[in-house]
Amino acid sequence: MELSALAKYPFLREASALIRSEGVTLEELLSEPAYARARALGRTRVHEALEKGPESPRVAIAPADQLSQLLAYPVARIVVSALGDTYLTRRFALREAIAAEGLLAQDSDDAILHVAAQLPMDLRREDGGFRIHFSDFLRFTNTMRDAPWKLINQPLERGYVTLRRQKALRVLRNAVQRHIEQGLPLPVNDDIVAAFKSDLSEIRGLLEAKKATFKAEDIGKVSITRFPPCMYNLLAQIQNHENVPHMGRFAIVAFLHHIGLGNEEIFRVFGDVPDFAADVTKYQIEHITGTSSPTEYTPPECATMKSYGICPGPDRICLTIKHPLSYYRIKGRERRPRGETVATAV
Repeated sequence: MELSALAKYPFLREASALIRSEGVTLEELLSEPAYARARALGRTRVHEALEKGPESPRVAIAPADQLSQLLAYPVARIVVSALGDTYLTRRFALREAIAAEGLLAQDSDDAILHVAAQLPMDLRREDGGFRIHFSDFLRFTNTMRDAPWKLINQPLERGYVTLRRQKALRVLRNAVQRHIEQGLPLPVNDDIVAAFKSDLSEIRGLLEAKKATFKAEDIGKVSITRFPPCMYNLLAQIQNHENVPHMGRFAIVAFLHHIGLGNEEIFRVFGDVPDFAADVTKYQIEHITGTSSPTEYTPPECATMKSYGICPGPDRICLTIKHPLSYYRIKGRERRPRGETVATAV
């Protein structure tokens, strides 16, 4: 792919190859004046992920700015990795994925198929739209549990699901988001931390301010800082007015119930969800907590959370447990191994 395309889709393998061919080293990227623009754009990507949100449009890339935009992506990934926050990682990946979806919507079918093949996804042309192998459809829609996304409601022939272009792009967005999330965090050494010291401090402040909007006071006396990454992310999505898949809602309700919240406190957590329906939400909470049913449900175990795509990736504590409730009782901070390359940052 040409530079103009890779600047739009910098998560592709060719982007890393192009940077290597340009001979850009990590040290140069972090310090040379020639790459000051790339560093500024990379920091901006992280700022926008926090401040503007995933749905805000991305400005078109001018030809003269294409290399800087391409290099901005590894810079942004380095910054996100240095901060090591699961909420920031998810928000960054989501913004990048939605931006890619918007750009692909204006691009050719060939570009869509090229991106899909690298994720990898078995996506093919089909009568003015696309078809995707049912296994990939399930893999990349496993967090979308509404009726329009259930496999039983899809046109299925010879193992392939037929999709309109817009719907195919929505599935592709999920695949891009997962691809970006799974590639983070990168190994970050002390030199990198030093190079971005002031930026990291500023973004960390923005991140803490953002977390303060999660309305911790509205969920009773439980300690959010003790939440496992999966539950913390679910709560962040809810308080950030994002839709949460059905399994995610079930998991967070059961988790909050078992760490001591009452039904009314749990109910208030969902008050700002976009598709909030008071009667339905109250019924679901009462059913999950055993108030109106014979069963008091517990949150899914870690393996189930992973199978539904709700696990954002394990930290050090997660690797020692099998259930989210166990995490709540354990204290500890994650430390990642350190190293350095430019290519791995793409």
